[in-house]
Amino acid sequence: SASDITYIPMARGFLYLVAVIDWHSRFVLSWRLSNTMESPFCGDALTDSLSYGTPEIFNTDQGSTFTSEDFTDILKDCGTAISMDGKGRWMDNVFVERLWRSLKYEEVYLKAYDSVADARAGIAAWIEFYNYERPHQSLGYRTPWEAFCSKPESTADARFGVDGLKIKQNAIEVYNLDMIPYSIPEQEQEVINT
Repeated sequence: SASDITYIPMARGFLYLVAVIDWHSRFVLSWRLSNTMESPFCGDALTDSLSYGTPEIFNTDQGSTFTSEDFTDILKDCGTAISMDGKGRWMDNVFVERLWRSLKYEEVYLKAYDSVADARAGIAAWIEFYNYERPHQSLGYRTPWEAFCSKPESTADARFGVDGLKIKQNAIEVYNLDMIPYSIPEQEQEVINT
């Protein structure tokens, strides 16, 4: 996974937007708007993203919000390796930067949000479209959601049986209609009620 913060211009002033994306699928796992750069809004977005599963590696820039103890402790507590871009190397987090470009040119710059509520509604609608309706050439013309839910050889529907549990490639894959599918390595398997 990866995360970054960007400015969202308003009719007067601006807001900060943080997003957490799945690196492989470009799926936006979570996002938050704030009028300050305090770390809690980033930590909240990170915590929400973990409901989709724990990433092996989490990449950010070296901004103070992402290097704060509050933020890094969340990652350390779940055993995620922390990766940080080199200073001034925006290409190290290119997928999030591309998300920002698309969001701004397709939504934000076309609007002059008068309120936080307007900004939140506009951004929410755009991210919903981006995640579930917008195919990406780099994903084989699948949406981020389709890429997130599938492995190269199958789709989410084909991978999960009626009971929602199927053994595949030394992992138990669990499907819960309220959550995204995820895998649990054999050594970490435990009973999960869905």
